[in-house]
Amino acid sequence: MENDAFQSSPLAKVECRATDDGWTLVFVRDLSHPPEKVWRALTDPAQLRQWAPYAADRDLGRPGDVVLTMIDDGGAGEVAATVIRADRPTLLEYSMGTDLLRWELTATPSGTRLVLQHTVKERDWAPKAAAGWHLCLDVAERLLDGAPIAPIRGADAVNYGWNELNTAYCDRLDIPNTGLPDHLT
Repeated sequence: MENDAFQSSPLAKVECRATDDGWTLVFVRDLSHPPEKVWRALTDPAQLRQWAPYAADRDLGRPGDVVLTMIDDGGAGEVAATVIRADRPTLLEYSMGTDLLRWELTATPSGTRLVLQHTVKERDWAPKAAAGWHLCLDVAERLLDGAPIAPIRGADAVNYGWNELNTAYCDRLDIPNTGLPDHLT
């Protein structure tokens, strides 16, 4: 699983909305795989470990508590999480520390429209999250294609265009660029 020839996909459709709990990044991506296959990539611990910024101690396909272990060069470590909704294969919602992630999957003629709503406390985290999810989902898509590459996460993401993606998403969302998260500098 080499990433030597890695090319990032085009920017996703994004927006940032103010909420009672902070700011919600809405990240839309079309995938060329059916919702059931995408669902497994979002919920199965073995698949999550291959593309996500965390590992799960159990399948995310059912409500209840779960421990997510961040895999990002010494970041937050274990994070308590709770799967709030798991409506296979269309809706997965879980807390992750103070964040809330909601994954909506809609069948399309060519596969699945994935809409991720990631609620964060501070607005300047929306483009950072967009850049990170962009790279993670590039890796997930290759996994779904049957041509996996090594995960791109943590400080290593800078080597695969994280800074450029963060800048582009800052521009798209009209949010000032505050650079890398402190735990990655």
